[in-house]
Amino acid sequence: MSKSLYETLGVSENASADEIKKAYRKLARKYHPDINKTPEAQEKFKEINAAYEVLSDKEKKAQYDQFGDQMFGGQNFHDFARNQGGEVDLDEILRAMFGGGFSSGGFSSQGGFGSQGGFGSRGGFSSHRSPNLDIKTSITVPFITSVLGGKHHITLDNGESFDIKIPAGIKPGKTLRVRGKGNSYNGQRGDLLIVVNVAPSPEYKRQGDDLYKTIDIPLKTALFGGKVEVETPEKRVTLKVPKGTKNGQKFRLKDKGFPKSIGGKGDMYLVANIKLPDVDSLDDSLKECLEKLPE
Repeated sequence: MSKSLYETLGVSENASADEIKKAYRKLARKYHPDINKTPEAQEKFKEINAAYEVLSDKEKKAQYDQFGDQMFGGQNFHDFARNQGGEVDLDEILRAMFGGGFSSGGFSSQGGFGSQGGFGSRGGFSSHRSPNLDIKTSITVPFITSVLGGKHHITLDNGESFDIKIPAGIKPGKTLRVRGKGNSYNGQRGDLLIVVNVAPSPEYKRQGDDLYKTIDIPLKTALFGGKVEVETPEKRVTLKVPKGTKNGQKFRLKDKGFPKSIGGKGDMYLVANIKLPDVDSLDDSLKECLEKLPE
């Protein structure tokens, strides 16, 4: 069973009360915002205080030793704390979990840092804002799924798994909200916020709402015209190739592109790649004819 509060203080699960207190004081001095000005120091300081408040109380420690990180939805404490957001009051959340109150920090006003009583006002838990129960995560979906939509399977840290619907036309960086799949607190449950990334496609390129795809066209078809079969995201289509088609020439398929946010679709452009035959495989008489062609 994982018990990450001990890891937060850098002690073993069998550490004595004195060892826990000594480790806390050392880390608290190191990360106190009045001393450590790095951006992550304040959040680290809050986590250290919260871990000590639990592990220094016999009843809370016994409760945590029984259930471990299951009390944080299966997440380690660091991830649980960060998922609450920078303005959340960890004290309020832990009070609901363990019962009872939490002090405003480990050091009293008679010693330590600051006139407000040790570490209280800067790194403690004095505010009473409602906790942010939302969980943030990210996924990567195939390019075709971003065009057509589909389903994506999600597994949370607590073992819960389910499918979510990916809407057609989703773009990289879009956030999907799944209600009721976040952290639990006081009979409420937050939402799961999913940032969607889109994997690159070896076949398609997107420019705005238009899609581009390079297609191979045999030299004979390019010279004399004909038809080629082309796979698009939705279905296979037959493209009529006119005589004298040039390499790089584009063919437009109207309304076959990427779904637009305002409705409708962009266009698809098929870019011709003329495939030359293997000269060594050509008939000798054909080679002679080709050699006589003007430069």
